[in-house]
Amino acid sequence: MSPTTSAPKGRSKAKKRGTLSLSDEELLGAYRRMSDIRAFEERLHVENETGDIPGFIHLYAGQEAIAVGVCDELRSTDYIASTHRGHGHCLAKGCGIREMMCEIFGRAEGLCHGKGGSMHIANLSVGMLGANGIVGGGPPLATGAALTAKTLGNGGVAVPFTGDGGSNQGLVFEAMNMAVVLQLPVVFVFENNGMGEATGADFAVGSHDIAGRAKAFGMPAVKVDGTDYFAVREAAAEAVGRARSGGGPSVIEASAKRFYGHFEGDPALYRTPEQLKEYRASLDPLLKFRENTAGQIDPAELDAIDAASVKEVDEAVAYARAAAWPDPADVDRDVYLSY
Repeated sequence: MSPTTSAPKGRSKAKKRGTLSLSDEELLGAYRRMSDIRAFEERLHVENETGDIPGFIHLYAGQEAIAVGVCDELRSTDYIASTHRGHGHCLAKGCGIREMMCEIFGRAEGLCHGKGGSMHIANLSVGMLGANGIVGGGPPLATGAALTAKTLGNGGVAVPFTGDGGSNQGLVFEAMNMAVVLQLPVVFVFENNGMGEATGADFAVGSHDIAGRAKAFGMPAVKVDGTDYFAVREAAAEAVGRARSGGGPSVIEASAKRFYGHFEGDPALYRTPEQLKEYRASLDPLLKFRENTAGQIDPAELDAIDAASVKEVDEAVAYARAAAWPDPADVDRDVYLSY
């Protein structure tokens, strides 16, 4: 969780928002994390067109409030499991921008020494179990991490992020059932961006209600606006608090829209240019954050954060391009764990 600090001179003390009490400093930190994700993804959209990035890239822009709202309620020792669209989760959980950029460019200084790339980026030191090319692959991993936390009694919590497409996978249902049976400290977060690759959730989700499935497994669930940081964080605070105190698993279904195609290069013929323009205008988590903090946070401070995020990402790209490639002699390292 973001540390609660006393308000610095000139700052207002924490203000109540629903059940949340957040200081100006905490709000600025949350916006910085969302701004970092946006700047990171927008720059990768440009860099991918150069042909210098190996492998596929799936951008997270438009869903920033979900990753940040949830991860702001987690400790560095808690675990998250991600999807193929994992950059936002990485940054929200504390992975470094430079190390992530090096990984995506396939360089030795990357988080996984340049061997994982975008779709398999991970950092166990901050509890990021990794992006995952297997649709619905995160919930079983997070359920295992939650079982470990319960067995060790360390108060840890695990959170798998899963898309609306992944929500239909059988192994996701198995993980949810096991979490209830064993009363594990896990929060299943379903990011419903309306499209499972190119198939609409309104077609592929038979019940049209991902959160509603939780009732069949015997756990509480809520639906929230995934573009509203405060709505997401409030739901996360309740679910994470329940898990950490021994109350068992929960489900959060957060709805948002991704601003780009399923992957970079996707012609995205399933959405019109007018729809995308409307998403940017009315469903932008950063713009909504600005609206929700009007009168408390000076917009000029948010502008400065946006500029700083772009600068840091620009510097990370320049650094990654100049960084060394992995040594071919290390091709068989980091493949198997030795006990």
